[in-house]
Formats: sequence, structure tokens, C-alpha cells
Amino acid sequence: MPPGWDTVPLRSGTNEAIQRIVKKSVSQLPASFPKDAIPNARLKLIKELKDSIKKARKSDGLTLYLPVERMHGLLIPASFVASKPLAAPTTSAEPRAVLHDLARTSEDASVRRLDGSDAVRTLRKQTASPDRGVDVPSWQVQYTVPIPGPAPTHWLTFSFGTLTTTAVDLEFTETLIDLFDAVMTTFRWSYA
Repeated sequence: MPPGWDTVPLRSGTNEAIQRIVKKSVSQLPASFPKDAIPNARLKLIKELKDSIKKARKSDGLTLYLPVERMHGLLIPASFVASKPLAAPTTSAEPRAVLHDLARTSEDASVRRLDGSDAVRTLRKQTASPDRGVDVPSWQVQYTVPIPGPAPTHWLTFSFGTLTTTAVDLEFTETLIDLFDAVMTTFRWSYA
């Protein structure tokens, strides 16, 4: 994980992660922050975390990664989710062919290597959708990779999103996308 980010497991240990993040965030409030406003700030943060967790679970998330520290005075408007293993389509196509088809059908896609496995990386801009609770546009980056095996039957996705507002310029957004791409270069398969 990059410095200043934290992990929220979505199967078990979620409440403990929420409490850890809230405690750390409250401890980082400036000394000038009104003491009587701390309970409301804590409740607001808990609600925002639970909303993010709900969305991540809805998208088959297994683990949610969030920035929890400010960078140059700014709280980073981004997160990423690792999915639970998804069943492969019932096709006899080789994983590499499936990835190339995914790359071909997306506007901005490329095939990348993740720890010796081919993966497809897609990039798309999402428009605001207030009816779905998304008030501002965002950029989404997704990596899709087959789980290695003699005949891969499951796939993982890693989805990164960052909000784009008037307060966040395009260069900063590109830097966040580059950060996620750098994180993905450190991906390693681990077998328990």
C-alpha cells in the first residue's frame, strides 16, 4: 500500500477497521478543531466509510483500500477495491484471448503483466449520476487478471476510482492514476 492508505477487509474485521480509521482520523484533527464538533465529525466519517463499504460489497469486493492521511493538506478523493474471485465465462477460449477481446472492446485498454500473468487494464471517465448517489464525475481504472492454473477458471479485478471536481485538477488526477498503476506493478500472487 502507498503511505497514508489503509485496508478495510469486507468479509470479517470490517468494524475493527472502521474503528481504527476513525480513531486515527480524529487524532489527526487540528488543535483548532472545536471539541464539541468531534462527535459529529466522527459520526459523519463512520457513515461515509459504511457507504463506501456498502458500494464495495455490492461490486463483489473482497478488500477496500482507502487514503486515510492528507497529502499536501488534501484528503485524496480516491479508493480501490480488490474483488472476490469471479467465475470465468463458460468458454474454452484461452485467458490471453479473453483479455485481448476485453482490451479490444474498451475505449482505453491495454494488456499488462502482473506477476507473470497477463492482465487487461481499462481506463474510463464516468459522468456524474446523482440518481445513483454519484454527484461528481470520476475516473475509473480496472485491472482484470486470471488466477493462474492449468486451466484458469476464476478471475480477479482491481478497480480504482478517483473523483474529479473543480478543486482537483487533471494533472493531480493523472498522478493518482499513475500511483494506482505503480501499486499494481507490485502485485504478487500468494498461496496460503
